[in-house]
Amino acid sequence: MLKSEKTSPIRSFLSIRGMGQVISVTVALVIMSIVFGIINKNFFSFENITNLLRQVVPILIIGIGQSFVLITGGIDLSIGSVAGMSSMISATLMTAGKMDALPAALLTVFFCCMIGLTNGLLISKAKLPAFIATLGTMIIARGIAQLVNGNMNTDGISSRAFRDVFYYGKFLNLYSPIWIALVLFLIFNFILSKTRTGRHTYAIGSNYEAAKLSGVNVVAAETKVYVFSAFLSSIVGLILTAQSGMGTMDAGTGYELNAVAASVIGGVSTMGGQGLLFGTVVGAFIWGVLNNGLQFAGAPLALRNIVIGIVVTISVLIDRIARSKKITSNKIFGIPLKTKK
Repeated sequence: MLKSEKTSPIRSFLSIRGMGQVISVTVALVIMSIVFGIINKNFFSFENITNLLRQVVPILIIGIGQSFVLITGGIDLSIGSVAGMSSMISATLMTAGKMDALPAALLTVFFCCMIGLTNGLLISKAKLPAFIATLGTMIIARGIAQLVNGNMNTDGISSRAFRDVFYYGKFLNLYSPIWIALVLFLIFNFILSKTRTGRHTYAIGSNYEAAKLSGVNVVAAETKVYVFSAFLSSIVGLILTAQSGMGTMDAGTGYELNAVAASVIGGVSTMGGQGLLFGTVVGAFIWGVLNNGLQFAGAPLALRNIVIGIVVTISVLIDRIARSKKITSNKIFGIPLKTKK
């Protein structure tokens, strides 16, 4: 009798879809960090690492939401504006509205999730292209951010508890945004990797029609990811409010592009159906290390943007080439395609 072959834990780990890209970018992150550490000895100082973590946190959190959307084959352009809307609504409720921090934060999250629900229904039910639907809500959310306080930034918020919970508080010598990002990563990584919602997310991105025919409620599943994205954007808005101590109308500007950068650098496919949230974390850190390290090296902001843009372009190009080879080799994710005889 033939002995049944047992798959080793390492081989099982490496066989996870998208893990190869995650390992590659992790190695790149380590090499990049070592290079910047050699260039400037202060790069690995505790103070700089702490500052780096706090800089990365908003992009990491908002990148998690964008990753869910990208895995379905969509894109969410509204997330930066939703973060700005979150900043202005929460701060306005606490200043002009004299509301306590907790109900203000909860109401803010609810209003932001309504933007996500709108995105989801426009895309899944009304069949609008994700680019067009989220472009529209991006403009609407930014308009709401400008409208809620009469086209003015808010006064300073007085709640020290709010600012400590979302930015200045410390636990085990790490600032609260770092803990918030860790908790959110664990929750949403569990959702994506261990639940039916996660399986449906991958299924929609891999083959929308096949997912629909196999019984997946594509409207509900697709709508969920846009609600997730808006929810995470609202948390980023609260963090930015706590950081600045006020609501600012331009909060979150450009974050949608940074979120895409973090996701695609980390191996989330722009073609849908592939990606791991751990890769998004690594991608966010590559974005942060590039910004931080080049700043240490004295590079101007323009050069930093050019470098990050090149990295994003190369990441997408590699993904396109890899996916093209899989298709032309008559396989998708290792599954042979049926051919007509």
